[in-house]
Amino acid sequence: MSRTLFSSVLLAAAFSAATLIHAQTLAPTPPMGWNSWDAYGLTIGEEDFKANASVLAGIQRYGWQYAVIDEGWYMADPFGKTIDDKKYLWDQNGQLIPAPDRFPSSANGEGFKPLAGWVHAQGLKFGIHIVRGIPRQVVKENLPIADSGFHAQDAADTSSPCPWDDGNWGVKDNAAGQAYYDSMLKLYASWGLDFIKVDCISDRPYRPTEIRQIAAAIRKTGRPIVLSLSPGPTSLKNAVEVGKYAQMWRIADDHWDVWTANHKPGESEFPFGITDAFDRLAAWYPYVTPGNWPDPDMLPWGWLGPHPGWGEARQSRETRDEQQTEFTLWAIARAPLILGANLTKLDDFTRSLITNQTMLFMNQSLTYSHPVDPATLPPGFEHARVWRGTIDSPGSRNYAEFFAFFNLDDKPVTLKATWRQLGLDAGKHQAENVWSDTAFKDSKEITVTLPPHGSTIFQVR
Repeated sequence: MSRTLFSSVLLAAAFSAATLIHAQTLAPTPPMGWNSWDAYGLTIGEEDFKANASVLAGIQRYGWQYAVIDEGWYMADPFGKTIDDKKYLWDQNGQLIPAPDRFPSSANGEGFKPLAGWVHAQGLKFGIHIVRGIPRQVVKENLPIADSGFHAQDAADTSSPCPWDDGNWGVKDNAAGQAYYDSMLKLYASWGLDFIKVDCISDRPYRPTEIRQIAAAIRKTGRPIVLSLSPGPTSLKNAVEVGKYAQMWRIADDHWDVWTANHKPGESEFPFGITDAFDRLAAWYPYVTPGNWPDPDMLPWGWLGPHPGWGEARQSRETRDEQQTEFTLWAIARAPLILGANLTKLDDFTRSLITNQTMLFMNQSLTYSHPVDPATLPPGFEHARVWRGTIDSPGSRNYAEFFAFFNLDDKPVTLKATWRQLGLDAGKHQAENVWSDTAFKDSKEITVTLPPHGSTIFQVR
């Protein structure tokens, strides 16, 4: 059996296994999908969303499944300069609803139900983004909260607005606040929601009360909805707590197409660069487990336009080596894989990355992964990193080992280490390069030459 066919069989088996355990664990493997923010910012509409989701459906067999509409779907005018100009839309109970001029199928009170149905018919899952809280104008009008005797002013926490988004007030940790989130998730679940990204909740500020309320509201719907928390960096001290309620949470500020941002201590880490992700993922690896996926953010590849969430429309600034390095790190660290590109303008190189069956199989199937301790590495690795990923344990029929090598330097490097220095036994091992599909003879050591910002990964036997 060829390696490509072997990988296909393993990939199918991995996704089948994930389906079987889904009833016990929501998001049993790292979520894979597409989000509109990196290419469209606030401006995504139904036609563009369907066009991108159609491309995603074409690669669904590789595991890509979530199609997510990011912030702004409830704005009649996403180009407005102020909140009043943006013209938020809500229903009689103060719940945000899609702007029908942008999402025509939502007219006449249909909400996202027709669009979610279309997404499901493509074999995909449907997601949306919200900023936690309750719209300020809803509070001013004191609208009733559905299925309760409460009104908006009973639920609003005016002492906790989002500091970087002035659309909402926070929600109180009381019965009225819970009723508001219950009514929200009941409505959105009725549309067929599978994924919800909640912003301004895991950092700046950290709002554990609202996280608990939203998670409780999701449970009451009876629908399996993945809860993703944003922005980062979520504090490590809150890792156990967020893991009780959410399946994904951001461990960094917004990641964009930069190699390194050279932030000074005490400064904002926006934009979060590729080099920054190595230490961040290394700190979070002990908390990676089925149903809990620390999230270093989306993959800003390909065409970022027509209205990206940051900067001007552009082809990703990442070089091909940097894209491969980023994908290799995200994959072996078992991070969620959420594409940010405009998929309707998908270039051949990006397509080759996101359809690499062995890389995707590894990301979805690893049972344990971690950075190799730099202290155990020989001289020459000062500007390099190594990650090790394992599937099952030695002796298992599915046992497999992967080693990823990364060059963080601005010049080429040749790395040489024995397998024992990398954590394996001192005997000979065969290494097969996942990216080039070439195998080396059995040896007690490995030698790798990498370009600036480059990487490679081996399956080792």
